[in-house]
Amino acid sequence: MNTGKGVARTSRRIIYQYRAKRASLDLSNIDKELAKAERMVAGTAQFKRNRFLKVSGAKREINYDLVASSRLKAGIKGYVTDLDAPPQEIINAYHQLFEVERSFRMAKSDLKARPIFHHRRDCIEAHLTVVFAALAIARTIQSTTGLSIKKFIQKLAIIRTGIISVNGNEYVIPPRISDEVKAILAKLGSR
Repeated sequence: MNTGKGVARTSRRIIYQYRAKRASLDLSNIDKELAKAERMVAGTAQFKRNRFLKVSGAKREINYDLVASSRLKAGIKGYVTDLDAPPQEIINAYHQLFEVERSFRMAKSDLKARPIFHHRRDCIEAHLTVVFAALAIARTIQSTTGLSIKKFIQKLAIIRTGIISVNGNEYVIPPRISDEVKAILAKLGSR
């Protein structure tokens, strides 16, 4: 397959993969969308955009050819690339994008990293360094303990050290650490 024109013309290839789990999900989604389209044709559901609905003026009908075509393609995913690498390597690299996206979601939600509007380059770089360092630590914790960073924080948040002052003397009360948390910390300590 060639894309672009003139000097920008590049050769690309498409790699197709079938997965039964994806097919099951695709078929389920097709059934749901078809049911919605049928309700729209019957007039029992609000008219919205639906890929299986064919509209000609006031006439609404189901495009059963498209439904059949979609069912035949269920479970198949295509990957377009210009890389000359084995197909499975291309597919694996694409699946790693999910990990990158998950990391950014984690940075926004669990780590509460929010946009900060810096104007100087050194401030921007410092902010990014702190966020990516926190993200690297969080990912290390996740891969080592098997817990999401949110659950990890919840389990450790209850651990507190107390200081009591009695007649001018301060006494440190060590935290009570459950066996479960000790096991989690041991995993991190062995890393």
